[in-house]
Amino acid sequence: MFEGGQMPLHRRIPKRGFKSVNRVEYQVVNVRDLHRVDGEVSPTTLKEAGLIRSLSKPVKILAIGEVEKARSVSAHAFSRSAQTKIEAAGGSVSVISRESSEE
Repeated sequence: MFEGGQMPLHRRIPKRGFKSVNRVEYQVVNVRDLHRVDGEVSPTTLKEAGLIRSLSKPVKILAIGEVEKARSVSAHAFSRSAQTKIEAAGGSVSVISRESSEE
């Protein structure tokens, strides 16, 4: 809008923040929720159990909670402590590449 020669509001207010175009937005699943999935844990089984919404976004496993039994878990990313908790319970961890899931 024209403000009668006054400096426009959008130019008076300082610009703040930054949005990275390369940011990866993960769907987060906690270790405590893995008991809801029977058998091997993968993005498709997490979707069937209702723990994630979409198969197009990558999945990250976080370490909130405890692991009850040994599980084979495959996801796009793991926190270090989640990986150690799963392996300490006798399970295995495998990382899925993001390129293969986007196809």
